[in-house]
Parts: sequence; structure tokens; C-alpha cells
Amino acid sequence: MIRWRRWLWCLVIISVACWGALTAAKATLRVTRGLKGEYFETIEPSGSPVLSAIDEEISTERVTGAWFGSVPQAFSVRWTGYLAVDENAIYTFSLTSDDGSTLWIDGRILVDNGGRHSAITRSERVRLDRGLHSLMLEYFQSGGPYAIALSWQGDSGRATAPIPPWRLSPVKILPWKLTTARVLDILRWTVAALCAALMFGLVMTYWWPLFRPGERLRQPPTLPALPALLFFIAIAAVETWPLVTNPARLSRNDNSDTVLNEWALAWVVHQAPRAPLRLYDGNIFYPERDTLAYSEPLIVQSALTAPVFWLGGSPVLAYNLVLLAGFALTGWTMSLVISRWTGDWVAGLISGTLFAFNAHTLTRLPHLQAQHVEFLPLALLALDQVLRAPGVRNALWLALWFTLQALTSLYLLVMTAVALAAAAIARPEDWAGRPLVKVAGGISLAAAIAGLATFPFLVPYWRLWLQGYARSVEAAATFSAVWGDYLTTPGRVHYALWSHRWFSANALFPGALAVSLAMVAAVRGVAFTDRRARMAVAFGAAGIVLSFGARVPGYSLLYRAVPLLQAIRVVRRFGYLEIVAVAMLAGFGAASIRRTLPPGWRRALSTGALALAVLEPLAVPIEFLEFAGISPIYDRLATEPDAVVVEIPFYRPNIAFGNAKYMLHSTRHWKPMLNGYSGFLPASYVRHFDALSGFPDANAIVGLRTEGVTHVFVHIDEISPAALEQLGHTPALHKVASDGLTALYALDR
Repeated sequence: MIRWRRWLWCLVIISVACWGALTAAKATLRVTRGLKGEYFETIEPSGSPVLSAIDEEISTERVTGAWFGSVPQAFSVRWTGYLAVDENAIYTFSLTSDDGSTLWIDGRILVDNGGRHSAITRSERVRLDRGLHSLMLEYFQSGGPYAIALSWQGDSGRATAPIPPWRLSPVKILPWKLTTARVLDILRWTVAALCAALMFGLVMTYWWPLFRPGERLRQPPTLPALPALLFFIAIAAVETWPLVTNPARLSRNDNSDTVLNEWALAWVVHQAPRAPLRLYDGNIFYPERDTLAYSEPLIVQSALTAPVFWLGGSPVLAYNLVLLAGFALTGWTMSLVISRWTGDWVAGLISGTLFAFNAHTLTRLPHLQAQHVEFLPLALLALDQVLRAPGVRNALWLALWFTLQALTSLYLLVMTAVALAAAAIARPEDWAGRPLVKVAGGISLAAAIAGLATFPFLVPYWRLWLQGYARSVEAAATFSAVWGDYLTTPGRVHYALWSHRWFSANALFPGALAVSLAMVAAVRGVAFTDRRARMAVAFGAAGIVLSFGARVPGYSLLYRAVPLLQAIRVVRRFGYLEIVAVAMLAGFGAASIRRTLPPGWRRALSTGALALAVLEPLAVPIEFLEFAGISPIYDRLATEPDAVVVEIPFYRPNIAFGNAKYMLHSTRHWKPMLNGYSGFLPASYVRHFDALSGFPDANAIVGLRTEGVTHVFVHIDEISPAALEQLGHTPALHKVASDGLTALYALDR
């Protein structure tokens, strides 16, 4: 076994090196897949687009995603780019739309599906020679249901299918680069799959003895922590496939919250060593202060990404690596705690897998805070130690784990506090009567230390609260849970069979396996007789109740009495505590079953349960966009002293999420900027929009000077031809540089 382990370690290292070489080779090609999509809030695709994106497919789902789920009643989209074909043939293009759409190939109309109508499909045939062909598709929707889809078919007899993304490019490129990039992708996926299989085999060399049947289930041997961590890293790669194949380029940047979090990570790493006392004064929404506190500061996650940034990695790479780390660490710590409490490592692995990979975490990939719950199990472990043996050491551990969890997310600060309070209340035998003084002393010491440690990070939120930046109880009611949320899951099997009927943006289904094993723990009484299991029952129930927010009697009173609750906008996320609780109880249930199984069944059931825990939530392949990088034009401001920036177009307040990409651009120079996107929108943003709505007219120039703006980035392809022409005749603005799509102007003071 040891010899096999050495060979597997060597093969893992070789496969990782090969994957890195293939990734570097693809990066040199600078290939971007998909078509450039321009989205307009009018039925005519004219003027400045409200949104721009690189879309790898033309579909109704992609349009919905581009609008972040808030699709206007009437809108239009224009997609442009190039299509690569690899053989001379006659191709059939089919265009489905509700309402109208038109497809151009090489500048000529091929499919005309125009007019207002329900979803209909029109098809046309055309002969295309091998090489690159320009493509443009325009689509409009005038109200009611909407639908759009583009597919093609060659003359080889293959069925009609969507155009593969690797054949599409938003810019003109040599066809061989597209083909080479495709080959490199296939090789990288193959190597990544091989690496995952090798890692699984490596882990099993450590774990296989745990599954050996015997007359009785004895205490398992001590399992090294590293193989356990490798297991969860491998599962993280599987559950987020194909992210691991190219973490530097694949992204969920179609969601502005992802970009907001990428900016936050980069900002904290940039600012902390330079001006830690002004950490929360982000460079967005100039001249406002404490702008980092408009959303999650991601302190712990930023600390984890610091080496990536110091080595020159992009915010996208940093985000993806820490996303994968969050999944792996969360599962790992839960497995450590449950295996310690049950004396069963297999139960720990099952519980950790259910805790890290579930409907909630896998639908919140754009929210980095949702995957970093690795300190909650450790805080529960420390609370258990404080209740059993109150003392300074145990209190310090409780304070440490609570503080670290609190610094991953303000939401998780509140949720961890709720979980610990409910867990402590559920164990009256540990504190009722004479032990109360000692237990209260230990918990009070932990609370005091944690309060002092988190206080500097909460002060900016307190300042914002004093200024009126708080969520109203009415707003919280809007984001309260409904019972359908607890039946929502993106898992392919469940979604196809039944979950699609209740699918919502907030998935809280804990999983069929988790519920089944938790029910075993309840039926056998373990959930109530075991003090640690009872803690899970208590905070799980508390999470369910709080998730319904204002619908629960007394919540409004609690909301006003506890200021921290006023920072929680989406109260239905309290329901995640139910998933945590069920995952923990599942571990107790699994351990209970394994103790009573006949020896011959134990190995098969354990292996099957672990496999089901991995497969049940599987929603792969996950759709990612390819990150094309940040234009070098933004480096021009890095050495400009006292620069203040604005990027045009300056989006209307109701679509301020369009500014997220500008925040990502700013990570190349870190100059203060008027643009911004976050959980709150300051009044100054509305004032700036009013002043800049006619850019580059005289009022806009006066507004820029009033705010101290020195430089303006103009996205040429997103402003109207009239504004572009006027820009060329505006003496106050002097062009400094241009990359073809974006121009940098200096404002004459």
C-alpha cells in the first residue's frame, strides 16, 4: 500500500504540472469564446446599450441571466462576432424567437424571423467555406413571454444543435487559434479528470482500512488530516466542474455580485498593508467613506487570496481559488468535528460532504461568503468543550473560531451567534443549577474577547447605521422564505424530476440522503439523547423560524431590538442553518447505522452513501463565462498622482450593477472613482447620474469639475454616435490613450 501511495503522489504532481503547462499554452493564444452581446431597454438596438457581455450561447436562459433575472417588459439585444467552420459545406441555421429576430451571415440577411409574434422557428440554408465568417443577430421583445434560440446543422446528417461556443469569437481571430484552443481545452479537461481520479485513489490508500468489515465496529484508526483535505479538494473540483480546468479564465462574472466580491478581495489585499485604518474607505462611490461596508468585507477570504495577488494573479483567479478552498475547508472541518463526536470517520466524511456541497452553496457561487463556513463546526466543537469543561483555554478557542467565522461574512456572524445561542440553550443539563456560574463565565469571556476582536471591523457598519443605512423590516419581509425554498435544488436529478416546480433563487433543500440519515438519528433517539446532536436540532429549528422573517410573530420586535439583524436583508438565508443541522444529524445517523450493520453490508453501504452524497447535489457542468482580462489602458493611471476617475456610460441608479465591471477595471490603478455597485446606493450616486446623464454636454463637464474628476474612461461602443461625435469637439477633454473600445481622456482643469 505504501509503494502504491508513493507512485500516486508522483503521478499527481506530474499531472498538475501538465495541466499548468497546457493552461499556460492556451493563455498565450488569447482566445475569447462567444459573441458580444449588447442589451438595450428599447425594442430598437440603437444608442448606448444598457449592458454588454460576452455570451457563449444564444438562448432564453442566457438573456435572463444577462439581465440578472430582472428582464424589462420591452428590450432588444444585438449579438456580433465571428463563426469558424472547418469544412466547405451547406449549413442550416434555425432561429427561434418571441418576438422578432434577424440573422446576418457575412453582412447578408440569412434568416428573417421579424415581427411581433409568439415563439416560432424559421430555418435557412447557406453554403459556407472553411474559415471565419462574420455573424450578427438582432432580437427584440415588445412585451409578454420571450424566447430566443439559435441552432445549426451541417450536411453531414447530424441533428440540429446549438453552435458550440468554441466556434464563436467576439473579435476577428485566426481560425487555427480557435481550433488549437479547443484541443488544449480537451487535453486540460482530460488531465484534470485524471488528476482527480489519482487524488481519489491516493486518498483511498489512507481510508480503505476504515471500510474493512469486522465482527464489531471498533474505534477507527487515526486518519491523517492531509488525505481528508485532499478528498474534499477533489470533490470541490467535481462539484464545480469545469472551473478547475481553467480558474484563471473561467468566471461567474455574468453576475455583478461576483465582480463586487472580486473587487473587495483585491481592495482589502491592496489597502490593508498600506492604510489599515482606512480599510473600509473603498475607492468606489467617491467621495463617500466606508464604502467597503456597503456589502461584505470578506476579511478572511482576502487574507487567503493575498499570496495570489502578490504573485501577480488576477482578481478572477483569486476568487476562483478561494471559492474552491471554501468548499474544501468547509467540508473538511465538519468531517473532523463529526468524526470526533461520533468516533466514526466514515460518518464524518458523509457529514462533511453534505455540509459543504448542497443546494444552497452550489446556487450561490457568485457569493464567496456562502462557501466559507469552515469555522462554524469548530465553534460548535469549542462550545461543546466550554459546556463540558468551562475554562480559559476552551473559552479562547470559542472566541477564536467565532471571530474568524464573523470575519468571513456579516451574515455568518449573525447566523453563528444564533446557532451558538440555540445550541447552548438546548443543553440545560450542562449549565442549569450549580454549573451555571462557571459556564456563564466561560461563555462571557469568549463573548468579550470575540467582541473586542470584531469591534474594529463593525465600527464602519455602526457609522453607516447612524446615517440611516439599515434594512427596514418591510424590506426584510420581501426576502423572507417560502416553503418552496426548502424544496429547491439545482441537482440535475432532483431538478428534472420534481424540484423545477418550486425552483427559486434561494435553494434550501438539504438533500434526500441527508434527510434520510437525519431521520434515522431522530427515530433511534440519537438526535435527542446525544447532547451534541441536540444542539443541531435546536439551531436548525431556529434557522427555519427566522428564515420566514416578518411572517413570524414577534420578529419585527426582535428586528428592532437587535441592530445586527438590520444588516440582514435576505432573511431567508437563515434557512441555511437547517442544512447545517441536517448535515450534522446525518453524521450521527450514519454512525448509528454502521454500528448495527452486519459486517458484510458495512463496506458496501458506506461506499454507496459517500458516493450518493457526492452525486446527489451534482449540477455540472456549470456555465461559466471566459474572463478576457483587463485592458492595459487602465495601467495608464497607476502612476498618476491625485487622479479621480469616472467611467462612461454612468449607469442609472436602478441598473447600477452595470458599474461592477468598472470596479474590476479599477484594480489596475486603485484611483477614487464616482462609479460603484454594492448593497447600498448613496445619495451622491443619484446626484452624479443626474449631472452626467447628458455627457459630454456642458452640464456634465461642470459636474465632473465640481466633483474633482481628473480622468474619464469612455467606452466607445456603449455611447451613442451623437455623443461620440460631440466628444470629439469637447475642448475640456483631451484624449490620452485608446485601445479601440475604450478611450482615456484627461479633463482640463
